Amino acid sequence: GRPRSSRHRLLMSLLLLTGGARSGKSRLAAEIAGEWSGPVAVIATGEARDDEMAERIRMHRVRRPQSWATIEEPVDLEAALRAVPDDALAVVDCLTLWVSNLVEKGLRDDEIEARARDAASLAARRGGDTVVVTNEVGSGIVPANALARRFRDLLGNVNSIWVEHSDRCALVVAGQLLPLSGLSEIWGKE
Repeated sequence: GRPRSSRHRLLMSLLLLTGGARSGKSRLAAEIAGEWSGPVAVIATGEARDDEMAERIRMHRVRRPQSWATIEEPVDLEAALRAVPDDALAVVDCLTLWVSNLVEKGLRDDEIEARARDAASLAARRGGDTVVVTNEVGSGIVPANALARRFRDLLGNVNSIWVEHSDRCALVVAGQLLPLSGLSEIWGKE
């Protein structure tokens, strides 16, 4: 699968989109997928545990073209990535819920970070492109309780792990994509 036009050509095999809640990350990931001429597989990590989340999931499903495959996998991200054919664009939506699910399962931070490294490495080695959505939760005030602080720090570490494996990453603000640079791009060095 190749993109339909050079204007929308992905210049990477792994793109990470991060930003605040309701910033347009999932919508941009869907736009990228909509420009892909081959098959698309969405790996959804959310679970409908209450009415509000069930409605969010329903709306995501309604917006997706019926031709896109959906893999609902809240915990085993590696298995879900392996299930996506190499000619398909994989969209992982999202790491935030995935980390939350692993915390809820009782995994230690080091176990979650190891899973993140393995999944990110697998995504980077795929034959097809991958777009990953995650939240940026470290820009606000320091949370008042220990679990919220743990989650903020852990998700920040997981996001950094994924960025290390990504070809490109971008911050999404108000539906606009802001490319992020690493030091090598700033200094012009490898």
